[in-house]
Amino acid sequence: MYRFRDPHGRVIYVGKAKSLRSRLTSYFADVASLAPRTRQMVMTAGSVEWTVVTTEVEALQLEYNWIKEFDPRFNIRYRDDKTYPVLAVTLNEEYPRLMVYRGPRRKGVRYFGPYSHAWAIRETLDLLTRVFPARTCSAGVFKRHRQIDRPCLLGYIDKCSAPCIGRVSAEEHRRIVLDFCDFLSGKTDRLARDLEQQMTAAAEELDFERAARLRDDIGALKRALEKQAVVLGDGTDADVVAFADDDLEAAVQVFHVRGGRVRGQRGWIVEKSSEPETTRDSDPEKSGQEQLVEQFLTQFYGEQAELGGAADEATNPVPREVLVPVLPPNADELSAWLSGLRGSRVSLRVPVRGDKRTLAETVARNAHEALAQHKLKRAGDFNARSEALQSIQDSLGLADAPLRIECVDISHVQGTDVVASLVVFEDGLPRKSDYRHYAIREAAGEGRSDDVARSPR
Repeated sequence: MYRFRDPHGRVIYVGKAKSLRSRLTSYFADVASLAPRTRQMVMTAGSVEWTVVTTEVEALQLEYNWIKEFDPRFNIRYRDDKTYPVLAVTLNEEYPRLMVYRGPRRKGVRYFGPYSHAWAIRETLDLLTRVFPARTCSAGVFKRHRQIDRPCLLGYIDKCSAPCIGRVSAEEHRRIVLDFCDFLSGKTDRLARDLEQQMTAAAEELDFERAARLRDDIGALKRALEKQAVVLGDGTDADVVAFADDDLEAAVQVFHVRGGRVRGQRGWIVEKSSEPETTRDSDPEKSGQEQLVEQFLTQFYGEQAELGGAADEATNPVPREVLVPVLPPNADELSAWLSGLRGSRVSLRVPVRGDKRTLAETVARNAHEALAQHKLKRAGDFNARSEALQSIQDSLGLADAPLRIECVDISHVQGTDVVASLVVFEDGLPRKSDYRHYAIREAAGEGRSDDVARSPR
């Protein structure tokens, strides 16, 4: 394991290699031939450190931990996309709530999705709260109806079990919510069977009103299932991963399949990392894909395992099977590492035929489409940024356009409690990982305001 640091001591890249000498030689032997991002990393580096580990699995875990700890600017980060809505179930509350959510994952909350539109989640909730009448209201609404001892409209039409007024206990309401989670996790057959048995029993007891209500509930479940077609006939739990990339960036698409049905989809556009090209005899396209696969698996599933309950499966955030376009050279070690995260065997393989191959091709088409759309947007953004940088160059009389801009602001209270902030733009884009906040303990001048002298160096 090795770390590049810049002249200020900040970690800018984390990597691993079986031969550190060979890896460093590939970086520095011919800097001009490196990819632009890799060349920038090499030119920025001021020192290198290394740590020796005994196994590939240890290296994978250490690489993930270092990237999480140092957030190196030249490593790929697969952060959760906060723009797509998800269906969140707040199991960390006494009375769990079902809601549309955007934002970072939190422990104790289960997430299903993401969905392309919030209305798709609301439509799903509208169908399923008929069968699973769980709470969907905010904490304020829940508290108000508890105080007035009267349910909301959903409570009156039996689309909420009204725990706010004690119609069901906290344990009974949690059981409803857990059944809802089981249904979305793919355990649909058992729930449908239970409802059919209850309907038959109600009819035999001549409770035809309850039997009719259960019949309608079964119909609602079937309509919800029709919205999620079976893509894998064997009922597999799997994640299907595909990539599309150019010289600068890569599009990643993941379909989450649970119980044979697609339960969610995620996508990222990431800058390609700074690993040097492989030997001339190897296939550069394939080696690039292998690198993307390894980086994605370690970053994404490491994050999911840490969140635990924030994954689609509360106890097993890693599925039994992960389907990828190519296998990296350390596929066995990756599979062992994933198995350790899951607590049982995880199969990592390339689909070659049948439904899994068809689904993998669909995911790949989505990745290529996402990259094509991003490139169109990137071209437009690049033109706008170029014009803005040219305007700054002309206004300030600079020889070249400023590719990196650092902006410092100082605030103080009559010369005391001095605070500074630093924001950074690179190539016209904000680089938030380089933003800084400083508390300056020593004033620069006695009885005078000297913001320039106080600027952090």
